[in-house]
Amino acid sequence: MSWGASKAALVGVLAGLLVAVAIMATALRAEAKSSYESPYGFDRTWNAALRLVRVDNGWNVTEKDEAGGYLLFDYKSPENPKPTPGSLELVRGHESDAPVSVLVQLPQMPRYHEQVLIDALSSKMRREYGDPPAHKRPAPSQEPPDGGVDGAEQPSR
Repeated sequence: MSWGASKAALVGVLAGLLVAVAIMATALRAEAKSSYESPYGFDRTWNAALRLVRVDNGWNVTEKDEAGGYLLFDYKSPENPKPTPGSLELVRGHESDAPVSVLVQLPQMPRYHEQVLIDALSSKMRREYGDPPAHKRPAPSQEPPDGGVDGAEQPSR
């Protein structure tokens, strides 16, 4: 084999390795994760999620932290009797009545399992708490943003 052919083969192999590494890097970052915006507030959503996992489904809770807003559990699929790890995370909004983001991860299962769990939580909350409360918007301030000065001089008394 000539030097030109060897050089071309080496470049081809290196290019192939770079493509393989790029594919693997993107596959590692592509975690399955499903989310839901709960309009019921943190406390109601936390209580319903914990009851859904522990009471309704009978899954073992391995770790929970209400202050941190996460719940780790052993998920048992109807298709597979072997439990797999799962997590449920609640992310608080900036205001006390702001919607709560609920993130469900079942990394060893297809994504539709996460969506089924989210749908079950949403349905449970509507069934137990009724229609979601309306989000209150802050009332606009009565004072103009420029402090009452509108560019025109105020008459003196």
